[in-house]
Order: sequence, then structure tokens, then C-alpha cells
Amino acid sequence: MASSTRASATTSPAAPPAPARARGGRRGAPGRRARPWRQANLALGGAITALLVATAVLSLVWTPADPLAMAIGARLQGPSAAHPFGTDQYGRDLLARVIAGARVSIAVGLIAVGIGLALGVALGLASGWAGGWGDEALMRLVDAVQGFPAILSALLFTAVFAPGVGISMVAIGLAFVPAFARLTRASFLEFRAREFVLAARALGASEARLVARHILPNALPPLIVQATTSFPVAILAEAGLAYLGLGTQPPHPSWGLMLKEAQNFLALSPTFAVFPGCAIALTVLGLNLLGDGLRDLLDPKARAGRS
Repeated sequence: MASSTRASATTSPAAPPAPARARGGRRGAPGRRARPWRQANLALGGAITALLVATAVLSLVWTPADPLAMAIGARLQGPSAAHPFGTDQYGRDLLARVIAGARVSIAVGLIAVGIGLALGVALGLASGWAGGWGDEALMRLVDAVQGFPAILSALLFTAVFAPGVGISMVAIGLAFVPAFARLTRASFLEFRAREFVLAARALGASEARLVARHILPNALPPLIVQATTSFPVAILAEAGLAYLGLGTQPPHPSWGLMLKEAQNFLALSPTFAVFPGCAIALTVLGLNLLGDGLRDLLDPKARAGRS
């Protein structure tokens, strides 16, 4: 008996060695190398956006000079200790005007995206809830709104009202409505058929409660990402409308308006256009990086696709 036991012990296969533990954490974690890049985008975009917001808030209480004060004797000067960014054609301090222009960009972005988000979510929920011919009619209305770009809408509003930054906000906000409406409708139709929504409906939850407690909270992440990516578009659109004379009106500072004023003086003062242009480029870059980082953080499909 002992010999048979020893024979079976010697002939039994050895247990496979335990897999070596991967360095730096669990083995088999996909996308761990790509995660620092996503975090870097989010951190850098958040830092630039925070700098923009801080500059806009600071401009409410302090600027290095009066952005509207003219000094004809100091017109079109280059960067100096007195004027770090130089002066414009009226001798106004460019640094003060760039700082004050951040306030306009933040206000236009917030209000325009807010208009598009509010109207788009309302139309998307109404369309998905109605279904049938009601859904079809609301989607055709969204298609009609999409056919009017922000510049055309601003021209239409300018024909009725005086041009100004308020016209820009409304025109840009209306241009954002179709994107938010379609995204909300798609999320509504997707989550309406999920098990947790069907279970809540079987327990007697009303349609309004289903939308408010179950569908809309789950649709918020893509809406947040869409709002973040729409923000730099709103800033660029406002700069374009101001350049065409449909947005912020002189003498109030706006980055797009400053570029328009600088085009006739590029040979005399090239830095006149450099600093507002760099402000627009840096702001758009930071907001796009923030949007990419939030998309990777909040959207599971994008997170899985990039890992």
C-alpha cells in the first residue's frame, strides 16, 4: 500500500506554477498605459479652463488699466513695461482688453450652451416621449433649426433688433439645439427599454418619475460632454460674429472684435493681433482637452474604445 501511494505521488503531475504578478498592479488590466494620457488631457484642460475662469472673474474687479481709456499719444505701441501687450489704434491697453474680453467669452459660452442645452433637452425628451407622428414632427422641426447656422440666425435677429452680444448668445444657442435634442432623444429611446426602467414601470412608477429619476440622470454624462465640447465652438462663433460686426460692439472689448480692429494695422503693430488670437487659441485648446478628458471619464464606450 505504501509503495502504491509513493508511485502515485511520483507519477502525479506537478501543479502549474502560479502566474507572476504584473508589476505596478493587477495583471491583465487593459488600457492602463493609456490612462495617464487621458488624465493628462483632463488635468491640462482643466488647468487652462480654470485660468480662463479666474481671468474672467478677476476682470470684474481689477484690470491693469482701464480697457476703455484712450491715449492717442500712445497708440500702436509695442510691448513695454507700461503696456505688456502694447496698445491699440486708440492707445488703449491691450492686456486690459484681453483680460476683459475673457469675461465676454465666458458669458457667451455659458449662456449660449445653456440655451442650447435647455431647449435641446426639452425637445429631445418630448420627441422620445411622444413617439409616432409627434416624434416625427419634432425631429423635422429640429432639422429646420439645423438648417439655420449661427451667422444666418444672427443676421435675422439683427434685422429686427440692434446687433450686440445678446444677439450672438441667442443665435449661437439656437444653433446648438439640434445636437442636444438628438442626443437626448437617442438616450431616452435607449434607456426606456432597459431592465431597470421596465422594472420601475412594473412597480407603478409614472412616466414623469421614470424620466426624472431613471432616464434623465443616466443621460447626463453624454450631455455634459456635449456641453463641454460646445463651449469652445461658442467662443469661436462669438469671435466670428464680432469680427463681422454682429456681436460685441465697440468700444467694449472682445477677442473677435480686437482681431477685426487689428487687421488694418498689422504692418505697424503685428502684436496687435497676436495676443487676442493666442487667447482664442489657448482657450479653445484647453476646453477641447477638457472635453476629451471628460468624455473618457464619463463615457464607458469611449473609455473601452481607447483602452
